[in-house]
Amino acid sequence: MSRILPLVAVQAPPRLIGGALTDFAAEVSKAVADHPGTQLVVFPELHLFGDGEPDRQRSEALQESAQLLDGPRVTGLKEIAADFGIWLIPGSVCERGNDGRLFNTALVLSPSGELAGHYRKIFPWRPFEPYDPGARFSTVDLDGIGRVGLNICYDAWFPEVTRQLAWMGAEVIVNVVKTTTADRAQELILARANAIVNQVFMVSVNCAGPTGRGESLIVDPEGAVIASAPGMEATILAAELDLAAVERVRQQGTAGLNRMWSQFRPGEPAIELPVYRGQIDPATWTPRMPTP
Repeated sequence: MSRILPLVAVQAPPRLIGGALTDFAAEVSKAVADHPGTQLVVFPELHLFGDGEPDRQRSEALQESAQLLDGPRVTGLKEIAADFGIWLIPGSVCERGNDGRLFNTALVLSPSGELAGHYRKIFPWRPFEPYDPGARFSTVDLDGIGRVGLNICYDAWFPEVTRQLAWMGAEVIVNVVKTTTADRAQELILARANAIVNQVFMVSVNCAGPTGRGESLIVDPEGAVIASAPGMEATILAAELDLAAVERVRQQGTAGLNRMWSQFRPGEPAIELPVYRGQIDPATWTPRMPTP
């Protein structure tokens, strides 16, 4: 069965902290109007929380702007998703936890205007970010299409994150990014490597200049680049992802050869992983693919 996900990744400069959601709604409107039939729109990390202040003042501003997930900001984002009838990942937001902690949290809003899922960044970019680490991996089922996994920027540097999401059945992993530094070159390699070793689509959307380095890209389950932004300029990447390719690549092998998710034979012993105080158990190695 063909399961096509038309999406756009918006490489745009971040908005100022506390900016009006009406301006963001206009960005969403343009993306949808320019690409009819789009079902998922993705923005970069902290798109609604731009720079423009020294580090100390910016940290204070982020603390002051943080809201609960049931606060007015998320309510407004729900309305935007419902108005356009799309799945919306507005980047990530500054979330105030019920216990007062500050999280960098990616959101998924549904076409019906519900908060379909959220993910708190597990690996904040230390020592540069003021956020507390999250503790839960997150996938979201897009009804009738497929399963999306969420991670944020520096998470991509930890292969365990993408592997966990793939094992949870994610067919597309969306990595929202706000990279302003020279390591974007390495992130491009990581996006392709994470796609290859997990046989998933990777969507890495970075903010545009002058704040960010841009160079957003979309990668298929064999590591081929489907769409890319060659520079820092604001742009929109559009692609139609055939999610059936994930199962096809896993069955036939990357380059027609490598089937990492079919590595083990029945009854083989578990492989100990001392660094994690755990193990890879062949009996539970197969990813939890979503039910069509």
